Amino acid sequence: MLQVTLRQILIALLLATPAVAASKPEQRGEAYARANCARCHAIDRRSESPLKIAPPFRTLHQRYPIETLGEALAEGIYTGHADMPAFELDPDQIHDLLSYLKTLE
Repeated sequence: MLQVTLRQILIALLLATPAVAASKPEQRGEAYARANCARCHAIDRRSESPLKIAPPFRTLHQRYPIETLGEALAEGIYTGHADMPAFELDPDQIHDLLSYLKTLE
């Protein structure tokens, strides 16, 4: 008879859940993007950006090497149109957001 413990079942469920499989920085980066960017940008692998001129995050690596965005995020991202607010992230937020963006490449 196969004996399965509650612990084994919980571990199997956790490993099968994609959100849990992501690292904490990736999860925090996704949460930051959802809270601050999703109003205009598509922040996932499939959806269209709510604001048509806002590039989907899944395509950013085609325009810029993700690693190079850290400096821009630290100094502040300012654009030529009024719809995008200025953002300046702290080092932890930068690390988390870049970690998340790398999962979309």
